[in-house]
Amino acid sequence: MDESAPRQKQILYFGDPMCSWCWGFAPVLEQISRLCAGRAKLHLIMGGLRPGSVVPWDEGLRSSIRHHWQSVSDASGQPFDFARFDDQQFIYDTEPACRALVSVRNVEPNKSLAMFEALQRSFYAEDLDITQTNVLSEIAESVGVDKSVFLNLFNHHDTQSLTNGDFVRTRNFGVQGFPSILCQDGETILVLTSGYQSYSALVPQLEEWLNA
Repeated sequence: MDESAPRQKQILYFGDPMCSWCWGFAPVLEQISRLCAGRAKLHLIMGGLRPGSVVPWDEGLRSSIRHHWQSVSDASGQPFDFARFDDQQFIYDTEPACRALVSVRNVEPNKSLAMFEALQRSFYAEDLDITQTNVLSEIAESVGVDKSVFLNLFNHHDTQSLTNGDFVRTRNFGVQGFPSILCQDGETILVLTSGYQSYSALVPQLEEWLNA
């Protein structure tokens, strides 16, 4: 190891494919990724918005989530298909989608961001049920990951453990909401954002940190 080599800065993004504000933030994350290319390493960490849910959403939850989707649409301009709310038997379990991202991150890390965006777009804009394994495997294939490789990883207990590890890491960093971005330089951590913000609001502080 070359100890004289400069330490690489880390951008830690905490989110969930089924978090509507994360979908609103998707274009901002893409811009941040381009800005940081070659200057800091971007890591996607799955926070687990509603992992392990086992019962269909009730009227109160549907109403609350629909309100959030509308707010995100108004604030970000991102597309939403509200037909999902017609399915009263839908179970809002975000663990499978998070595990799908972890699966791709482990086999094709350079495709993590594309997978995250594809998961979000499939759920929010195309009304696909990304709690279903067959849907997740098709999304993985769409970003260039072999379907059989993905399924082997997705169904492996090690991947389940790694996904739970993401959830634990999110709690250990004290993340309270999604999306959140922490900028790490050695032992120093800067909270860039905790919640949705525009790129223009974030870029001055991010540029200052990158150039420090």
